[in-house]
Amino acid sequence: MFGNDYPTRDGSNVRDYIHVMDLANAHTKALQYLLEKRNTDRCEIFNLGIGEGVTVLEAIQAFERATGAKLNYRIGPRRPGDVVAIYANLDKATRLLGWVPQRNIDDIMRTAWAWEQVRSVR
Repeated sequence: MFGNDYPTRDGSNVRDYIHVMDLANAHTKALQYLLEKRNTDRCEIFNLGIGEGVTVLEAIQAFERATGAKLNYRIGPRRPGDVVAIYANLDKATRLLGWVPQRNIDDIMRTAWAWEQVRSVR
């Protein structure tokens, strides 16, 4: 982990994540938006994610809850250029597509771990 002295809830960077099923749902709604010709431009940009930001330590803790295993990680110095927090503003996606994420960081980690478990059996 790079840095633990950021002005955040726990000192680690804040980032945004998205569950693959929420992403798929957003893409489906975007296609419907285009098929219904509701777009005003040929190309529109929508921010997608959970929308509230999760610290790196919160993501680590969510993974540990999902797996029941303690992660072996180290805290190192900040990387040059790293921003304190970056996460999606969902206003446009909610307003125009009617999209809101249904899953949180715990759901993301739990289903990602389940997928890895199935994948590793093959």
